[in-house]
Amino acid sequence: MELGYVGLGKMGFNMVERLLEKRHSVAAFDQNQEAVKKIARLGARASDSLTVLSSALTAPRLVWLMVPHQAVDAVLRELVPLLQKGDTIIDGGNSPYKESMRRARELDRGGINFLDVGVSGGPSGARNGACLMVGGSKVLFDRFEPLFRDISAEQGYGHMGGSGSGHFVKMVHNGIEYGMMQAIAEGFAVMKASDFDLNLARIAGVYNRRSVIESRLVGWLKNAFEQHGRELDDISGSVSQSGEGLWTVEAAKELGVPVPVIDGALQFRLRSQDAPSYTGQIVSALRNQFGGHEVLRKGKGEK
Repeated sequence: MELGYVGLGKMGFNMVERLLEKRHSVAAFDQNQEAVKKIARLGARASDSLTVLSSALTAPRLVWLMVPHQAVDAVLRELVPLLQKGDTIIDGGNSPYKESMRRARELDRGGINFLDVGVSGGPSGARNGACLMVGGSKVLFDRFEPLFRDISAEQGYGHMGGSGSGHFVKMVHNGIEYGMMQAIAEGFAVMKASDFDLNLARIAGVYNRRSVIESRLVGWLKNAFEQHGRELDDISGSVSQSGEGLWTVEAAKELGVPVPVIDGALQFRLRSQDAPSYTGQIVSALRNQFGGHEVLRKGKGEK
């Protein structure tokens, strides 16, 4: 397929690289023109503006957005006047699902199609096969299914439902992720505090051989211990949060569904800004392993 791609960060660049390998034709734009030049050397068509990008595509156009959710409306304000009826925009970032529902309605009034796609797997998944949760028209999903199939891991994509459902399901996924990471971190913190002088990397490796909690997260924790040592001395104990856990808790409250585990994990992250801990170091190390998030210590005095 031919598509325009806006946003060449850690996820976007890797996804475009995969698309090029799958023989899709990609016109790429990012405010960072060095990233554009770099992806152009791999076969993408470089665009130094959204105007150039839109003019490089044959109607009906398809444009994939991979930008922070705070930037989506600004990009749309500039992009939509360059498009025409029948063109399609896909938002592959982590946008709040109600915003995606609003954008779908607004774009539909101008005849522009819209799909919201939750993408999980981090930079590695973007490069080697991600998990895609697609919201919007089933007809549109069917039209672009070959694209989703090429981006995703084997059988790692699906149509979730109407507009907003893709980002809703991804939001809940990230809320679940908060709880899973918190439980792993707390358990390993308990083991470190014991009198047994345990080899935590070895334990993570054993756990990840057919135990009930075998998972990619436990595997990533093993890698983190091997890279940073048992004490995780260079990893911050203050854990950042990018919003999806909070959105999940807020949505659960609206729906009347108790989520004490996810809420507890969220509150831990908020408290960790003033009270860093070894549990926080483990959660930070996991965020670095799967998402490439910056987690090195910046402040002095962390314990």
